[in-house]
Amino acid sequence: MAKDPKPRRPRAETPKGFRDYFGPDVTERKEMLDRIAAVYHLHGFDALETSGIETVEALGKFLPDVDRPNAGVFAWQEESVPGGGSGDWLALRYDLTAPLARVAAQYRNDLPTPYRRYAMGPVWRNEKPGPGRYRQFYQCDADTVGAASVAADAEIIAMLADALEAAGIARGDYLVRVNNRKVLNGVLDSMGVSDPDTAADVLRTIDKFDKVGESGVRELLTTGRKDASGAEIDGVGLDAAQAEPVIAFLTSKGATNAATLDNLRAAVGGSVVGAEGVDELAQIAALLDASGMGPDRVVIDPSVVRGLGYYTGPVFEAELTFEILDDKGRKRQFGSVAGGGRYDDLVERFTGQKVPATGVSIGVDRLLAALREKGLAGAQAQGPVVVTVMDRERMGDYHAMAAELRVAGIRAEVYLGNPKNFGNQLKYADKRGSPVAIIQGGDEAARGVVQVKDLILGAKIAAQASVEEWKSQPAQVEVPRADLVATVRRMLARETGAQ
Repeated sequence: MAKDPKPRRPRAETPKGFRDYFGPDVTERKEMLDRIAAVYHLHGFDALETSGIETVEALGKFLPDVDRPNAGVFAWQEESVPGGGSGDWLALRYDLTAPLARVAAQYRNDLPTPYRRYAMGPVWRNEKPGPGRYRQFYQCDADTVGAASVAADAEIIAMLADALEAAGIARGDYLVRVNNRKVLNGVLDSMGVSDPDTAADVLRTIDKFDKVGESGVRELLTTGRKDASGAEIDGVGLDAAQAEPVIAFLTSKGATNAATLDNLRAAVGGSVVGAEGVDELAQIAALLDASGMGPDRVVIDPSVVRGLGYYTGPVFEAELTFEILDDKGRKRQFGSVAGGGRYDDLVERFTGQKVPATGVSIGVDRLLAALREKGLAGAQAQGPVVVTVMDRERMGDYHAMAAELRVAGIRAEVYLGNPKNFGNQLKYADKRGSPVAIIQGGDEAARGVVQVKDLILGAKIAAQASVEEWKSQPAQVEVPRADLVATVRRMLARETGAQ
């Protein structure tokens, strides 16, 4: 009789497109998000934490593929209920905007109008993973629902600038650029473009301005062009006269916001909706100026194009302007870390009524990467003080030491492995990144003293110092038991540069 095969052991690996975050990464992200949340709270926004799962019906238009409800999102159908037909389709939330739409509709009689909320948390996308592209990542959003005034847009833009500075991005290292979808619609009006497909082609071409420049956009709008590889790219098919309003629009950025607005008025010609968009930008610029948001922080920029089919009014993008080196050692600007705008059909699909809204989303991973590039994050995290164990029967004393350090606000733990080999305890402390180790054997306990070992200084001395320097800077000192906390505090202050 054949033996049953041994059960296959599961592979110890994350699914494709997912990753694990360890202590320093989690702490670093939390500290950054806490600073951003403090700014949002200061501006009067309330925190909102929604379910990680929504019905596919609630996600609706926010799905990447509405015809295939499980494409683009992680979705599944609940088991059918006896006598009740098939179960609901459920999905992990794709972003933080769709849950806000559902909340705004579900609690519309309980929430204040306008409703200001911020939300931070993971979202999931069932997309092909790639380098730097994960299927689970963090978003950090702030939105105002129920305010039609562009004052709400100006508030979000100002708050975004404040949040970037609170996170650690210095003034001068970022710029929030603002545009308006209505101005783009006005440009289309002045071109005489009414066919939706042609309009979509024009807008996609506008989005390539940063890559191909003025001449490239002109070619793509008319007869087409060759790309860098020599491949022929078809043009939209407009004539030269029709293409000119687009070029005038894209090149309308002036030396000041006032000059840009004047140029935009000329670009939209007699379009009513275009003129409305320019007026809204002028109002936003005035409100930001009154709030102390000068052109060193926020500018009107016609080249900003974001999700054109999604936004209905002002759009904005935060760009980091400092240079970094790419994978090939070439200098380039870091680029965008946040964006948003006005979308006035947020809740309509639930209630049948138009509900204005505007908001912003910060790319958490990209902003953290930027802080690391500037040396403001990613430093070696300091571990806890480790209280070593010399005598098993005196565990109570060791736990009392750790508790005393914690009461003083010092992170500390007792070694819980096999204490037989003291060297292994110090290796453990080293792997934990511990700055200090506490040592007390029976002899020290009888004399009422402890040994306090500065592990960071000890490592430096071992690597660099001469014998004379080693003698003058002992990394381990014996102090009265009563001086334990004060001694550890001095060592930690020395290592962090505190006085």
